[in-house]
Amino acid sequence: MRLDTVVKFYSETERHYDPKAHGYVGGAVLVATVMANVTELGTNRSMELLGSYTANSKVVRLVGSVPEQWSYLVIGDIDKKYRLQTSRKTQKMTSLLVGEG
Repeated sequence: MRLDTVVKFYSETERHYDPKAHGYVGGAVLVATVMANVTELGTNRSMELLGSYTANSKVVRLVGSVPEQWSYLVIGDIDKKYRLQTSRKTQKMTSLLVGEG
């Protein structure tokens, strides 16, 4: 298994509503940048795990642990945000099932 894709984890905990500014202030903060193995989630496996077919779901495999607090991740240089659907942790690696959105 090759860890050939850059994955960036972002946190939105700093974002909050400011009544004086009449809108949300603060933004996403980069929490971590790691190398990972990223693959598409197949149709059959999506039906088994989630009970429905979810388009654009990916499996992200990391060596080590995931940052404590993160809101979404970005895979490579593409501006799509992926949010956590489920995760598995074994002795050697962590697998994240993420979906677009």
